Amino acid sequence: MEFPSLPKFEECIERLEKIVQELEKGEVPLEKSLMLFEEGMQLSSSCRKELEEAEGKVEILLKQNGKIHAEPFER
Repeated sequence: MEFPSLPKFEECIERLEKIVQELEKGEVPLEKSLMLFEEGMQLSSSCRKELEEAEGKVEILLKQNGKIHAEPFER
């Protein structure tokens, strides 16, 4: 099952929280639980990718001669 284009990081986190709350209630039928789990995994993967990219950008800030400068980030 494919989902439409994934939303921004903050929206992904908010949706993940709602999915977790719904699944924790334990009142969701099995089929819907599986769909929610799959959606959650895709959102989690998207968030992880965004965080890794942000981390990479931060790591690019290097200290040289006592000054911090940015270098181009290659994707």
